[in-house]
This record gives sequence, structure tokens and C-alpha cells, in this order.
Amino acid sequence: LKPFWLKPLWLKVRIEGSGGPSSVCRHIAKSVSILSFAMAATLVVPSDITIMEEKKSIGKRRLGLLERTGLLLTAPMLHITYSKMDRGDMRAVLSKKYDTEDTSSAANLCRARQESVRKSVVATNFMWGTAGGMTGLVWWSFRRYNYQSRLVALPFVFYGGTFVGRALGDVITLRNAEFARDRFLASLPAKTYFTAN
Repeated sequence: LKPFWLKPLWLKVRIEGSGGPSSVCRHIAKSVSILSFAMAATLVVPSDITIMEEKKSIGKRRLGLLERTGLLLTAPMLHITYSKMDRGDMRAVLSKKYDTEDTSSAANLCRARQESVRKSVVATNFMWGTAGGMTGLVWWSFRRYNYQSRLVALPFVFYGGTFVGRALGDVITLRNAEFARDRFLASLPAKTYFTAN
């Protein structure tokens, strides 16, 4: 067996509110990951926006078909600084249900964030679909040529198709018409490193 200081030890720590005076402790997510080393430990905790979403959530929301496929087509992410949302974070945001009669500013922020994340996830379908469709058309157009000419053209067409599909998906989902504030809310990370202040 290797000594424990040579490899990271992943621990699952369950944090539950004890009913104390702090309202933040009662709404921390159920589990956080600790990456523990011999000399240093890194604690990953939910961000402020995630805690607010947990407070305002009243149940589970069922994901639509395009939302499910968009999440499946979202590439996995290796977190180093926790500055972006990964597939699981997007699914968690989309699966929360909010009270439609709640007109507080916090609830409006949560709904705006959820809608912006939904548009981004749905637009992912059009990005990959357009890239695949353009690649298929080029493959069919080059059907009378040898395979070397196909191999030269296909990667460039597929890569360019992702940009065309991204723009097309933004137009179809009306993501290009949303406010910069909503786009910023959707980009806020769901997890962050714990700091003393």
C-alpha cells in the first residue's frame, strides 16, 4: 500500500444544519468534497448563489427532452479553480422548482439564472447538430473522391460547423437577445473553495 501522503484522499463530509443561529449552515448542500493532503486540505463548498437557490426551491422540476440531450452533449470539465459550471451543476440548477407567486428579488434572480442556463443547454443541441449535419453533407459531396480528400476536409468543416451551430442555437433559443445580467448569472459557479473570510 502506498503511504497516504503520496495520493489524495477523497472524503465525503456530510454537513447538516443543527438549527443554530446561522441560516447559511442550514442551507449548505448535503455533501461537499474534501481533497486532503499531508500538509494542506482543500474544502469545496456551495457558492452563495447555490445556497440561495436551495432556500428558494420548493421542489423538483422535470427536465425537458432538449435539456436532457443538451446536458448529455455537454463536455465533461476538470475543475481547477471552480470558475465555471459543469454538467452536474447545470442539471442541479435546471431541476429546481420555484414558486411562481414569489415576487422577491432573490426568487427573480434564481428564475433568471435558471432560464439562462436552460437556453445555453438547449443551444448545445443545435451546435453539435449543425456541426454533424455540415460534416455529413461534405462527406456526401465528396462521395466520388478518395478517402484522403474526405479526411482533409471533414475536420475543418466540423470545427467550423460548431461556430455556425453555436450562433444558430443562440438565435433559435433567443439567447442572443437576453440581457448581459442574465448571462452573467448563468456563468456564476455553483461551487467554490472555502475561505476563512
